[in-house]
Amino acid sequence: MSLVGSQAFNALIEKLNHHLVDNHQDCLSATEILILQGILQDQTYNQIAEECAYSTVYFSNVVAPKLWRRLSTLLGKRVTKKNSRVLLELYWANHSQAQTQPTSSSSPFWLSPTSQSFSYPSGAIPLGSQFYIQRRSIEEKIYRGIEQPGALLRIKAPQEMGKTSLLLRILEYGTSLGYYTVNLDLQQADQEILTNVNRFLRWVCANLTYQLNLEAKLDEYWDEDIGSSVSCTLYLHSILEQLDQPLILAFDEVNQIFEYPKIAKSFLPLLRSWYEETKEVSIWRKLRLVVIHSTEIYVPLQLNQSPFSNVGLPLELPNFSSEEVQELAKRYSLTWGKSEVNQLMSVIDGHPALVHLTLYYLSHKEITLNQLIKDVPTLSGIYAAHLRRHQVSLQEQPELAQACLSIMSAQEPVSIEPTLAYKLYSMGLINLNGDRAFPRIPLYQQYFQQQFQHYDQKE
Repeated sequence: MSLVGSQAFNALIEKLNHHLVDNHQDCLSATEILILQGILQDQTYNQIAEECAYSTVYFSNVVAPKLWRRLSTLLGKRVTKKNSRVLLELYWANHSQAQTQPTSSSSPFWLSPTSQSFSYPSGAIPLGSQFYIQRRSIEEKIYRGIEQPGALLRIKAPQEMGKTSLLLRILEYGTSLGYYTVNLDLQQADQEILTNVNRFLRWVCANLTYQLNLEAKLDEYWDEDIGSSVSCTLYLHSILEQLDQPLILAFDEVNQIFEYPKIAKSFLPLLRSWYEETKEVSIWRKLRLVVIHSTEIYVPLQLNQSPFSNVGLPLELPNFSSEEVQELAKRYSLTWGKSEVNQLMSVIDGHPALVHLTLYYLSHKEITLNQLIKDVPTLSGIYAAHLRRHQVSLQEQPELAQACLSIMSAQEPVSIEPTLAYKLYSMGLINLNGDRAFPRIPLYQQYFQQQFQHYDQKE
């Protein structure tokens, strides 16, 4: 059976994700899925990257090697780009054959012929998906703001709160208005680039040019005598002069540079200077800046205030409300009332990624909400991979783990060192009220209290 068709391919990804979770691994990322889709269509890394507006080097040197290692472990055979299509087709053929056989009572529930055909929730929610929940009050502000000349939107939220899914909709809206759009994901910048300001700014300009399908002329504008920041600004000015419509320039995962002080101290004030240019120079009014990050800037910028203080439109993505959870349950074909919603909210409090995961499993009708909630604080529950990822991160940073313990054990919000608060908030483990920290959701408090207790007992 061919895996090129969207229905078969989606089923393959769903099956792979289930097996990854069953083996205590994270699901396939959005970029890993793009590579698999391209490989099954006999595309090269360069063709895949060009279609998706990513860097070829990022796909071939970063994403692909990790993907092949993960699949090799899962399939028990060495998987490479060359043999991946054959092995995936064999894997799918065996899966399809297994599905035609009666399902025993001990079989995983996702093999049940009565299962829904919903895709496993992983990564950003694709455009057009029925499972995307609009944050109407926020999105209305964004869409009104993006139409304003010289706009600056600052969107903040921890990991797995839907920032990238929202960004896809912002860019789609911009396209519908006839705007040019560029999305620069700072996670794609190599570490070598993030240690050199000049290389980083050239990376920004090169990717900007590439996504706009313009001829790269960096050397014509780069002058070491005036510095890389001014050179970068002049280059962007030349780009704006060539465009007949506004440009949405989005920077995703800006927090990636917060731990590179030299880059942050140059780039963040530079963004503010571009915003100021929109107030003074008419050609710059074509620019709409979108800055997305997972926490506040904590690096010592040696400035009296954050370079973004009191500028642009600041927005923070919250957890889903009870009404939004109930609406999403409906889209997963679940008939929920306030009782079921409140029961789930008492555990994960509307955490977007965990709500999607919960409703996905419940939609298969082979497990109940009560059963799920009973297992949530354990590594046998559906949140095991999510919780384990956080636990591993904490174990690698004892000071951070101790700060987490003090927060999870407290009966009221506590004050902790700002850098540690930044990291825990960025991970999505805590919320902040001023300088006071408290658990983001009840699940984290329950789980980590148990884990720390077990650790103390072993000691």
